[in-house]
Amino acid sequence: MRTRLKQLSRRKKRIDAAVPLRARIILMLAEDHCVSGVARRLGIQRYTVRFWRDRFLRHGLKGLYDRHRAGQKRRISEVIRCELVSMACNRPADYGFEHRRTWTFDMLQQAIVKAHPDENVSRSSVIRILKSADLKPHRMQGWLHSQDPEFRRKVTDICSLYLSPPAGATVLCVDEKTGMQALKRKHPTKWAGLGRPGRWEYEYKRLGTRTLFAAFNTQTGGVFAEVSAKRKANDLLRFMRKLAKHYPKGDVHIIWDNLNIHHEGPSERWTKFNEKHGGRFHFHYTPLHASWVNQVELFFARVQRRVLRYASFDSVEHLSTEVMGFIAHWNQHERRPYRWKFRGYPLEEAKKAA
Repeated sequence: MRTRLKQLSRRKKRIDAAVPLRARIILMLAEDHCVSGVARRLGIQRYTVRFWRDRFLRHGLKGLYDRHRAGQKRRISEVIRCELVSMACNRPADYGFEHRRTWTFDMLQQAIVKAHPDENVSRSSVIRILKSADLKPHRMQGWLHSQDPEFRRKVTDICSLYLSPPAGATVLCVDEKTGMQALKRKHPTKWAGLGRPGRWEYEYKRLGTRTLFAAFNTQTGGVFAEVSAKRKANDLLRFMRKLAKHYPKGDVHIIWDNLNIHHEGPSERWTKFNEKHGGRFHFHYTPLHASWVNQVELFFARVQRRVLRYASFDSVEHLSTEVMGFIAHWNQHERRPYRWKFRGYPLEEAKKAA
């Protein structure tokens, strides 16, 4: 009991904040039975000491906590509360707020008052009701769901290449990072110092854009890349020819998304490309709207964080030099494959095949 009282006396949580004081009262009374002395040492009234002493003697440790209180009777009926929650789960346009995509607390308060003019529902009441329902209609999160009917098959095929690549074959994730802007900041960036973060100038001048073509080797972590002025079919074909020279032997499995230039055009570009290289290339397409399956996207995020985010470039040539310099550094010093944990749906696919 004494050990538990000592633990309670040191608690610093906001819930039942007065409990530590009450525990100290009991501990001090155990050493000194004088109520007046304990009240004087703690700077509280004597009746407070007596009250919690008697509560503790009757109920033990539970007596140190506040009893449940019913509180003031609810003024807003349950019907109004449920209707407000229902409004928050629907679109504002359904209640006369055209050209509004998300709710605000003021809009909800206006809508519920318009529906029930006799009820005095304040803005603070709206906030309190939504909080009790754990509902935040003013907040939105980005979400993209793949509607590809062959999602499971494609994901399982790609994950099997990541986790168990064919013997002697090379698995490459290919994609383009478009719209890399050469931004020249108006003032130089100030790097972090003692007691302050770094600062970068938000005002800038646009000097042009470049596209990064990259192929990420899932087995070694190496990156073969090229910076191009445009992202056209001919630019991608040029990059793929260089990629074929970089990997001159063995089968090459290419994983990329469903961009139009990744598919066969009227000229059957990839069939002809593969014929020129002995049929070594095998193309695998990620599901629609599922670019996260492509590992090169992880590398693009690294380029964004470490090269582009706070940079200032003097020209598009400077941008290209910095990006390719980082890739050379990656290949020489930091190269490593990603630990791919998602295994696709092999069990489900095996059951269907059986």
